[in-house]
Amino acid sequence: MKADRDWGAHAAARLAELAEVSEPGPGVTRLPFTPEHGRALDILKGWMAEVGLEVHLDAAGTLIGRREGPPGAPTFLIGSHQDSVREGGAFDGIMGVVLPILALEKLRDEGVDLPFAVEVLAFADEEGVRFPTALIGPRALAGTFDPAVLEMKDAAGIRLRDAMRSFGLDPSAIPALKRDPAGIIGYLEAHIEQGPVLEAEGEALGVVTAICGIERHPVVLTGETGHAGTLPMHMRRDALVGAAALVGEVDRMARAEPGLLGTVGTLSVLPGAVNAVPREARLTVELRAPEDAVRERAGQDLKDFAQRMAAERGLGIDMHRSYHQPAAPCDQALSCILAEAVRATGGRGLALPSGATHDASAMADLCPIAMLFLRCANGVSHRPEEHATAADMGRAIDAIAAFLGSLEPAPVTV
Repeated sequence: MKADRDWGAHAAARLAELAEVSEPGPGVTRLPFTPEHGRALDILKGWMAEVGLEVHLDAAGTLIGRREGPPGAPTFLIGSHQDSVREGGAFDGIMGVVLPILALEKLRDEGVDLPFAVEVLAFADEEGVRFPTALIGPRALAGTFDPAVLEMKDAAGIRLRDAMRSFGLDPSAIPALKRDPAGIIGYLEAHIEQGPVLEAEGEALGVVTAICGIERHPVVLTGETGHAGTLPMHMRRDALVGAAALVGEVDRMARAEPGLLGTVGTLSVLPGAVNAVPREARLTVELRAPEDAVRERAGQDLKDFAQRMAAERGLGIDMHRSYHQPAAPCDQALSCILAEAVRATGGRGLALPSGATHDASAMADLCPIAMLFLRCANGVSHRPEEHATAADMGRAIDAIAAFLGSLEPAPVTV
């Protein structure tokens, strides 16, 4: 192959081919440990082998293509996930597997030898769509995998353990996949931004500063119902009015605090009659921020507000934190190298946080992480319209290759 090849066009063609590996229907639906997953891996195996990578599938369903380095050299990891949401797009996740394969091909064509080994990883399950868990592959490598999730079932009643066995895997071997951090330099993930910032800034590429931490709070407000035409306003204990106040406070807090994101994603009301005062309102509050201290303070402030508001309105309240995921800061040294690589492609090296979770958040328990964001049209993701241009992907391949070529890992001590 020639070094001046149109790498972005090649990436676009490969992603279009993989997009055909989907359940019937709009967009891309490719769930873990399914026939579609298997067909996608067969395609990826072929591309990895063409570049000279040694390919194998580990017990967690992660496809690994390894480019060997000098004897005793450490390893750099780079990849993303192959699975999609239902009726999703052709870029989320899988693009982060295709681009590094092409970056390694570019380095090979240019005769660049790296002083370390590189592994391209195609993780099985990041979206958590088929089973109520996710990130099995990166958690296995990091040593944080919980074997209890193997008993979880999908909508058809199939246990995760059985789905993996049917896929030809041995779930009992997952604990042995844990890597020694001493031999790992770091992990890089390339991903579409899934938001509008890069497009608004006119930038093809951005460097992620941190993957936001997340916490979720289910809330139940309890009041008293009554006839909408006969119960005076000053005597009402309207649960929905209390919920409205809480929704407004979530929005106010998030707008006032830089980096904080607040969302009320569900809301239900009882008795749900047009002429009855609501006696119960159930809602969920999700808070995200790249700094855990900001998010945790917001969660406590919101709980304090909710308790005061409920007392003032004569409402009962049950509010607790049901889910908590710490933020994963990106490594400063790797991010600086990545920013220089982006600038070498003509970009500014714009820094921005990731509001979505990625495989990198689990890999952070193993090694330093970095993330490269690509602009996506209109900030759209998890929909068939999801799109990144061939030109932007070409710049990303150039940046990944330059990043790998600039790494100077410390020698492994034994």
